[in-house]
Amino acid sequence: MSEDIIEPDLPIIDPHHHLWDLRPLVPALQEPLHPFLQTLVDVPYYTFDHLYDDTHSGHNVIGTVFMECGAFYNRELGEALKPVGEVQYVNGVAAQGASGLYGDYRPCAAIMGHADMHLGDGVKPVIEALDVAGGGRFRGVRQTAAWDADPNVVSGTKERIEGRYVSDEFRSGFTAFSDFGLVFDAWLMEPQLGDFLDLAKSYPNQQFVLDHCGTPLNVGPYRGKLAEHFGRWKASIEAIAECENVCIKLGGLAMVYCGMPEDGPAAGKGSEELAGMWKPYIETCIEAFGADRAMFESNYPVDRWGATYQVLWNAFKRLASGASDDEKRALFAGTAARIYGIENLLG
Repeated sequence: MSEDIIEPDLPIIDPHHHLWDLRPLVPALQEPLHPFLQTLVDVPYYTFDHLYDDTHSGHNVIGTVFMECGAFYNRELGEALKPVGEVQYVNGVAAQGASGLYGDYRPCAAIMGHADMHLGDGVKPVIEALDVAGGGRFRGVRQTAAWDADPNVVSGTKERIEGRYVSDEFRSGFTAFSDFGLVFDAWLMEPQLGDFLDLAKSYPNQQFVLDHCGTPLNVGPYRGKLAEHFGRWKASIEAIAECENVCIKLGGLAMVYCGMPEDGPAAGKGSEELAGMWKPYIETCIEAFGADRAMFESNYPVDRWGATYQVLWNAFKRLASGASDDEKRALFAGTAARIYGIENLLG
């Protein structure tokens, strides 16, 4: 779906997108697929050209932040170090963007990689190797903790470990990681937000970013229960916002997990309709965290389930229509630039 672009000159740093090539894996997938896996099958290949086309579809995207997704791992490096391959690949994409051939556009200006905190002190050489591979663009790590007692809720994610963020095994590596002064992105499901709150409180000097508005659920046994669980989600978000070392990403609501909308991919919902669905969540997050600790994100191509890139950012601009100019600068670029160390993109 295409729309006229709202505020086309507003600078945007998209702080959360992926790159992958899943084509070799698709033939092995069996029907019926979990809706999340079906999302990946619908977009099995998403690299520089696809990102360029989306980020140049009308909005003024001046730069992006790559978020780890388990792609392009180099298994020749061994189990612990194989995520270094992803950062190596993405740094090449960033170099392509920085070549000058594409103007001032800077894709993957910051890179978030993956390291397994269960390695304990063994995570340190992984972080050091990721930093080298990033060529000055590596900014931190994400290790997801998405889990639910019903395996149908989170099928398709990398590992299913209950209580990862509060386990002794995870904390042993996280303590080592925290010495590097890097960013940690966290993704888990709404019923688990208490685990993240405990983590954030336990490491008050660590910079955290909570992905996807804390991922309210509208899938599997949670389908149709968004309103029922909204109060619980809101209370968790407000408690997490009291931790000044946490920022939040405003997006992800178009994922299959959140089901806003329930049908996809990119099923023709307009930005006005999407903004209406997302408003209670986005407004709660901004009110709790403030514009200086919140950033809109595309989560592309995963959020293609709910919206085209044009429509997605139009919906965000509708939701921010009452914000001041300074607040808009923070929400659409400034917070991301500060947290991920790419303030140079703003001049």
